[in-house]
Amino acid sequence: MRYLILSDIHSNDDALGAVLSRVRRKRFDRVVVLGDFVGYGANPNQVIDRIREIKKPKRMIRGNHDKVVCGVESGDLFNPVALSAARWTTEKLTPRNRRFLEQLPVGPVVVDGAFTICHGSPRDEDAYIFTDFDAYLSFREMDGSVCFFGHSHIPSVFTLEAHGILVELIEGDHTRYRLQKDRRYLINPGSIGQPRDRNAAASYAIYDADEAVVQFDRVTYPTDRARDKIFKAGLPHILGDRLLVGS
Repeated sequence: MRYLILSDIHSNDDALGAVLSRVRRKRFDRVVVLGDFVGYGANPNQVIDRIREIKKPKRMIRGNHDKVVCGVESGDLFNPVALSAARWTTEKLTPRNRRFLEQLPVGPVVVDGAFTICHGSPRDEDAYIFTDFDAYLSFREMDGSVCFFGHSHIPSVFTLEAHGILVELIEGDHTRYRLQKDRRYLINPGSIGQPRDRNAAASYAIYDADEAVVQFDRVTYPTDRARDKIFKAGLPHILGDRLLVGS
């Protein structure tokens, strides 16, 4: 079974469209979305509609921006820029797409008995995994040997080995990563809509569960166009400018 792993789309329809165009030439059986469909970008309804239109079976969970936008949480912990974008998004969402966000499951969720998905970490959907200690806390709460997570916007692999935790950032446009049977993994496919690893290209992954291989991939898209949409929407300009540099 091959899974298309998407995360942190953040209302960036240009980036999502480019990724879905790329994967038309790739083989996958199911789609997994790790949350944060909305927030930051200017096309929340278009993004949700694109995801809805995918014909493959889907497993999806909510992210922290999804919760705030649909009113599940207040957003009191958001910084002013993120909160401004969330409030704008709430006003723009169609009733149908707001219901879509409201109905997203809470992670962690086990997919087909093969792996786990969460937004932030297996122990807390809003917690970040940046360091080996963050990963250690998550491995303690994690069921199974493989978990895909988002939230940090950085493509990375945390491996629990016999004598510690190996932390690897995934660099380059195409990386094939083979998993070992005697190890446990926390894997971030990176962000589609707002990468933060100094690479402006949209990031996603395909997981072949039978072969135990994760293929990380980057897709360039018209960042200028996505930025201009943010400017025209009246959203904070930093949300558009950062798309150009992947920060």
